[in-house]
Amino acid sequence: MTSINQNYLELQGSYLFSEIAKRRTKFIQENPNAEIISLGIGDVTRGLPEAVLKAMHSAVDELAAPGSFRGYGPEQGYDFLIQAIIENDYKARGIEIASNEVFVSDGSKCDVGNIQEIFSENSIVAVQDPVYPVYVDTNVMAGRSGKYNQETKRYENIAYLECTAENDFKPSLPDRKVDIIYLCYPNNPTGMTLTKEELKVWVDYAKANNCIILYDSAYEAFIQEEDVPHSIYEIEGAREVAIEFRSFSKTAGFTGVRCAYTVVPRELKGLDAAGNEVLINDLWNRRHTTKFNGVSYVTQRGAAAIYSPEGKEQIKSLVDYYMTNAAIIRDGLASLGLEVYGGVNAPYIWLKTPNGMDSWSFFDKLLSEANIVGTPGVGFGQSGQGYFRLTAFGSRENTEKAVERIRKLSL
Repeated sequence: MTSINQNYLELQGSYLFSEIAKRRTKFIQENPNAEIISLGIGDVTRGLPEAVLKAMHSAVDELAAPGSFRGYGPEQGYDFLIQAIIENDYKARGIEIASNEVFVSDGSKCDVGNIQEIFSENSIVAVQDPVYPVYVDTNVMAGRSGKYNQETKRYENIAYLECTAENDFKPSLPDRKVDIIYLCYPNNPTGMTLTKEELKVWVDYAKANNCIILYDSAYEAFIQEEDVPHSIYEIEGAREVAIEFRSFSKTAGFTGVRCAYTVVPRELKGLDAAGNEVLINDLWNRRHTTKFNGVSYVTQRGAAAIYSPEGKEQIKSLVDYYMTNAAIIRDGLASLGLEVYGGVNAPYIWLKTPNGMDSWSFFDKLLSEANIVGTPGVGFGQSGQGYFRLTAFGSRENTEKAVERIRKLSL
């Protein structure tokens, strides 16, 4: 019989959102008339921007004619999209990025999960806690995590950077040698951000300690405050130590369309087994071209339309809609005396569960008594125990209705 990858057996339970879906399905089966409001998984509900639709329809027409048909495209992405990304997301902020440093993909989840393949199995990984589960689970699959400690509920070889109310959900620097640091800002799940000065501390640390920062910036479009960096490359020296991940999923409603990109600067280097320097960009390009056939032409035309004048206006309208939802949730919960975080520069609201309830107990209470689905904080790590995440991606009607239902609960 064929042997399996033993590392997969170190994974604990099911993927967080699979467990949520399972509990939701069971509740609906037992309560078929319940009107469920989902503020759990971070999926959008508004339609695609009109500029995107027009561009995609036009691209489909192009594919119908032999003279304009396109088959396999460049795995790294079409130049028209890459140049739009560079001009609008980077040059507009005074950041220089070269076209061979941008890699278009079908989602940031894929990229942040796949990027670890190009690093040594012996690399020590540091993650924020609470954390987006993909960062941890993909390193478990790769064999970097060590054994799972049932008492601490953590993996022995992973460095956990605790984000708690005591440190304003902003982690301290690692207290031991690490090789790879995952940072997510605006943060999922807490919704918190770093200032430029605070992010510079991490860049300086990575340079001084020969680390690489994997910077997940999927929610940068939701930033509202001035001193919050939209890109880690706004920080001097970041090109030498950081890879940045961006996504169109939440910004433009592409959760079902699928398009994102990753920036890997040519200055970023690692060491091979003999101690020779290797360009990380070359390795990622090799991985990308070997295991990925590129994002569809139709999708990339739609993504490029986001950067048109009409597209920018429509994207701003989408972001404003969701951030108004965030304010409704944040203000509504705060008015009930709950401790609430996030929701200012991110579409996530992070709340302290009332009366010392654990995260899953609060999940069950919201589901059974208010018919609301949220996300238990402990699902993001042990530092998330006693917290809960709600998203602002619902409709305005459901968002307001959910807050009213929570008001009526006995908390």
